[in-house]
Amino acid sequence: MGSKKKLSLKQVERMQRKKGKQEKKEKEKKTGLREKKPTAITPPDLQNEKIISEMKKMRVLTPYAVAARFNIRMSVAKDFLEQLEEKGVIRMVCGSHNLKIYKAAD
Repeated sequence: MGSKKKLSLKQVERMQRKKGKQEKKEKEKKTGLREKKPTAITPPDLQNEKIISEMKKMRVLTPYAVAARFNIRMSVAKDFLEQLEEKGVIRMVCGSHNLKIYKAAD
């Protein structure tokens, strides 16, 4: 006998949000997650002028920036920056035991 109850505006909005979230999740499942590229374990060559000139163009050198640019692991990037500092190509601007910030030597 009774008909279906009319939903309030708040209930309608809530249902639309839920539907939107579900559609987003389904879209992500269909497209799949991006594949991670395997990161290199070996550091770039210290003698390579192309790599050194590219690093000199960067304003600030952090392990994260180097790891992202050359697709290497963070630990390898830290070691690579320390080697460059010993060589005199870059110098440390600021640092703590967690993060070291380098700049190209003039």
